[in-house]
Amino acid sequence: MKLATLRLPRRTTAARVDGDHAVEIGAPDVGTLLADPGWREVAAAADGPRHPLSTADLAPVVPRPGKIICVGLNYRNHILEMGRELPEYPTVFAKYAEALIGPYDDIVLPAVSQAMDWEAELAVIVGTEARHVSPEQAPAAIAGYSVFNDVTARDYQNRTLQWLQGKTFEASTPFGPYLVTPDEAGGSMTMQCEVDGEVMQQADTADLVFGPARLISYLSEILTLRPGDVIATGTPGGVGHARKPPRYLADGSKLVTRIAGVGELVNTARRDG
Repeated sequence: MKLATLRLPRRTTAARVDGDHAVEIGAPDVGTLLADPGWREVAAAADGPRHPLSTADLAPVVPRPGKIICVGLNYRNHILEMGRELPEYPTVFAKYAEALIGPYDDIVLPAVSQAMDWEAELAVIVGTEARHVSPEQAPAAIAGYSVFNDVTARDYQNRTLQWLQGKTFEASTPFGPYLVTPDEAGGSMTMQCEVDGEVMQQADTADLVFGPARLISYLSEILTLRPGDVIATGTPGGVGHARKPPRYLADGSKLVTRIAGVGELVNTARRDG
């Protein structure tokens, strides 16, 4: 099953994707839907108004997650690219909902940064409360997967040892287009990121050091994960900052982020102001 959040005149709605159409479910967005313990049955049975996907205006699939937890340095090839050793524990940081944009919205390049970089990522969306769960129990907490690009202001990120300030610029982070349930997404997935038609990143999620189950288990030791929370699992090698010379997004750059079986983001970067 695939779910999306549609923007309609004066409202949004959660929808089930049926072929070329989106069927309204009755909840205002996918995050609200996931708060219902019976969300799978509700979504499967929905028979609301239908909207053609070809003209649909899609919001971030979960527009306002309670938590957005991001993981850094989690692909083996990217860790080696950055000259680091494989970590014993995940490197985690937060992002705020104001950073999120829809799958086809423009990315805002802030006037104060000249080093906005791409980071294609698999997002895990939590579907049930999880606290102190084992890696074996963790898959039951996964509602589904989505596509995420953790667009990063490298100049701000590297001002201090803490990354947050470079990671959560407003309207910088494409997220969507769908929540794809695990049974439909399958196992390991191939991911690709293009900038202006040139492939910059290509990887398989099998290269993750800490996969979704291990991340959920680890994070659940720290706090309670709740329905609608988002875990961005990290990016593979090929980021612009690691290139020689470094390469960053410019006004008009077209960023395409795709994960096989999950979906595709298509965003244009636009300089703020």
